[in-house]
Amino acid sequence: MSGDLVRPAGPGSGRGSGTVVMADVAKLAGVSPMTVSRVLNSPARVRRETRLRVLDAVRELGYRPNSAARVLATGRSGVLGVVGFDTTLYGPASMLFGIEQAARETEYGVTITSLAALTQRNVAEAVDRLRGQSVDGVIIIAPHVPSVDGLADVSAGLPVVAVGGGDGGVIPVAAVDQYAGAAAATRHLLDLGHRTVWHLAGPSDWLEAGARRQAWEDTLRAAGREVPPVVFGDWSPRSGYEFGKRLAGDPSVTAVFTANDQMAVGLIRALHEAGRRIPGDISVVGFDDVPEAAYLSPPLTTVGQDFGQVGRHALQLLLERIGGAPAEEDRRIIVEPELIVRQSTGRPG
Repeated sequence: MSGDLVRPAGPGSGRGSGTVVMADVAKLAGVSPMTVSRVLNSPARVRRETRLRVLDAVRELGYRPNSAARVLATGRSGVLGVVGFDTTLYGPASMLFGIEQAARETEYGVTITSLAALTQRNVAEAVDRLRGQSVDGVIIIAPHVPSVDGLADVSAGLPVVAVGGGDGGVIPVAAVDQYAGAAAATRHLLDLGHRTVWHLAGPSDWLEAGARRQAWEDTLRAAGREVPPVVFGDWSPRSGYEFGKRLAGDPSVTAVFTANDQMAVGLIRALHEAGRRIPGDISVVGFDDVPEAAYLSPPLTTVGQDFGQVGRHALQLLLERIGGAPAEEDRRIIVEPELIVRQSTGRPG
């Protein structure tokens, strides 16, 4: 199968006819059609100089390989599936972008299925739809408990990798060490001299929220400090604002760790309205390092996550499986977070 494509002639095609075939790319690049095929299907097997020359020719001619021909010739479509969910939350949205960018660097295409809710049934149905589109493998963004249940079943006969899939070990996982990030945030506040740290947690069915909450509690207990009652938010600034109004009148509260930056934004607003100084009266730490964090008043101390690196690791795990590597249920690549200290934290007044 040649992978030829018939398309209308366009600017820069260099041809009077509308047909661009693999032989045209090979001629322009000064290589054989077999080399062009290798660049398009197994780029790691081709020297960088040759690969770049072929890709330049592909772009100049506007060549696109026929996907059906590619599947028949190689058994692979060159397309990966990603299952996510409809959200404007910074973490999941950034993770999706990181995966897409990483795939683009390897010349893989990506087809994305966004779900209104990541239930076990919805995830299984989404993977089945992607399987029907002949994707080579699937990455599932699995941030909370319902989306992790049943991952072993959906991976039958298809390479599947999870991002943030907890500690279940049913399929390979790439994730940020949420526990380490939350522990660092809590220790930072204790090291500044605060007697204890309050915590506004994320929803109870989110794996990341659970890991952050557990690290906060463990760190306080290890230091012999009182563990205040945990309060659950919904990731929104509104829930942070409501929590802030509750805390504003309690002078014993001097430090708060919120499970994400959006809730920290609402918390800071409520504290400002109540006349509480930050960090003079109350120090605040968030999680995620959203782009706005450095421009809040005061700039927010937070925990940064390298979503691009997680995306690259997720892709690495998936390509290992696609390439025939044996399934390792406990295969995990963990990315270390970074505590970013800004002006929202200080010694207690």
